[in-house]
Amino acid sequence: MQEQSVLCETFTAENGALIGRIQLNKPKALNAIDLSMVKRIDAQLIEWQSDPNIVCVILDSSGDKAFCAGGDVVSMYKAMQAEPGRTPKFVEEFFTFEYQLDYRIHTYNKPIVVWGKGIIMGGGLGLFNGASHRVVTADTRIAMPEITIGLYPDVGGSWFLNRMPGHCGLFLGLTGASINATDALYAELADFYVGNYAVSSAIEALRSQPWPVDRKTRNSARDAHMLVNDVLKTLSDVSRSGMPEGQLEAHRDSIDAACATGSISDIVSAIVDLDATDDKWLQRAQKGLASGSPITAHIVYEQLRRGGDKTLADCFRMELDLSCRCGEFGEFAEGVRALLIDKDHQPQWRYASVEDVPASTIEWFFNSPWEMHEHPLVSLGESL
Repeated sequence: MQEQSVLCETFTAENGALIGRIQLNKPKALNAIDLSMVKRIDAQLIEWQSDPNIVCVILDSSGDKAFCAGGDVVSMYKAMQAEPGRTPKFVEEFFTFEYQLDYRIHTYNKPIVVWGKGIIMGGGLGLFNGASHRVVTADTRIAMPEITIGLYPDVGGSWFLNRMPGHCGLFLGLTGASINATDALYAELADFYVGNYAVSSAIEALRSQPWPVDRKTRNSARDAHMLVNDVLKTLSDVSRSGMPEGQLEAHRDSIDAACATGSISDIVSAIVDLDATDDKWLQRAQKGLASGSPITAHIVYEQLRRGGDKTLADCFRMELDLSCRCGEFGEFAEGVRALLIDKDHQPQWRYASVEDVPASTIEWFFNSPWEMHEHPLVSLGESL
């Protein structure tokens, strides 16, 4: 019998309140999410949202290596191969449901604790970033490496990359650089560092909290958030001494200088030309940018420029437009082929450099396939 890819259960607190737990359960695939998992998680959150006995939700994963290493891009590749030159229905459906789920997490009025151990990439960051209580551990590794597959930092990247200090968000989006727990806290991607504590420690502490008795009042959600804060702060306070050495803050001046040079072509050149002598982290970042999709580099630059003054819902609508265009154009399929299908690591990008990419091509990516009233996410911000 095949194991369920998403496990849901509740824990009863000492005063009878219920703590919901959703666990990603595909450890061999590093808990990468597929469409069925997205729908299952969303359905459970909807059910618990209206249950007054559920006072908070924990989202974590099985296995030791990853919270979630991304989305099911292999299935999307197969769909794109079967329907070249158009956006496959499966691709549109996957991104639509994924962004609805991500938005729900951002706007959930009960506390959601996401336990971000191990690898958090791509779609995993979509689940992680919107939670009210984002926990990182000693082995957390976060990245948005979509430039390596010809996609772009979606799942709300237009929103959260813009809210990082200085130009750190643009740099991470362009390079796909990996960051640790210390960096995540600095970049405002995480709220609590808990070292080597397991999620079971938090669950046990949460079960003993004095949850509001009248859980239908408006204040009960606020009180629940405060109780979760207290539990996680206690775990965090005793873990601070073991935090890993970060990279973002140390490189901040160089990052800001390189990313403030004007056009995307100028920025790419400035990052690649940074002195990375004896600096392996920066070397890897430069390599990710130099070998990545020139189209993605343009999209990242433009999505952050356009996303700066958009609402969260509008960011997700823009990203659905972009993702469907990526499913149609062919760059995304080629990137997945080179990295995950043939594994030759020799993608044949449409253009050789960022200088070669026509402005009209990038404008096409940002041209929505739908009229506003027909957009699959038209009701985002109203019905969720």
